[in-house]
Amino acid sequence: QVQLVESGGGSVQAGGSLRLSCAASGFTYSTFCMAWFRQTPGKERDWVATISSVSGTTTYADSVEGRFTISRDNAKFTVYLQMDSLEPEDTAMYYCATKPGATCWVSTSRYGYWGQGTQVTVSS
Repeated sequence: QVQLVESGGGSVQAGGSLRLSCAASGFTYSTFCMAWFRQTPGKERDWVATISSVSGTTTYADSVEGRFTISRDNAKFTVYLQMDSLEPEDTAMYYCATKPGATCWVSTSRYGYWGQGTQVTVSS
């Protein structure tokens, strides 16, 4: 079965950095798209970044462009989200998701597999 497990969340002061990891199992990276989403209580789960496991092409939400970097390590079956220059507005539960195929959509409805989430808290 497909499993996604996030880790690396925590508390950090504004301007600091965190590196999230998503360990995947049960599928082949060459045929999947990986993505990060985030959600705060009472709000929609929003797209953060995507990466194609085939081409390595990345996309970013405007709110994180230039501060966050998504990457992959196919040998370790892991996707990362390097978060720099963190702001209080980045505080959220961060989720890893995946879908079959090479096309990386940014809607939650396109993704069938989700991790349990890891909390990121940024203090002023």
